[in-house]
Amino acid sequence: MVCRAFLALAKGGGRVTWHEGWWAYLFIAIAGWLATDIWRWLGVLAGERLREDSEALNWVRAVATALVAAVIAKLVLYPTGVLEQSPLWLRLGAVALGAIAFFLARQKPAVGIATAIATLAAGLWWLGF
Repeated sequence: MVCRAFLALAKGGGRVTWHEGWWAYLFIAIAGWLATDIWRWLGVLAGERLREDSEALNWVRAVATALVAAVIAKLVLYPTGVLEQSPLWLRLGAVALGAIAFFLARQKPAVGIATAIATLAAGLWWLGF
């Protein structure tokens, strides 16, 4: 079955169906699981030995915060899809209002995220998107 799939691709003829290429999906699932789950378990094992106020844990928090900030900055400054067509002032305004709501709600992430999304959605609706 696998050989037929490779031969069909090599000859440039015919499509490989899901039934013939199931092993590729299995490989992707296993590789994805191994790539992420090992690090999660190592984090659990190492985390039991760390104090909450340790320098290592402070560093991990700083890196995680920086990664989230970078993703948000990329979405705001270099968006794709429909968001790319929205004006920069709307994206920045949604982030600002979301941050204000986050701090006013005693630093509850759900409130900040919901406010930012609602602001962006209302702005896109108002602009006719």
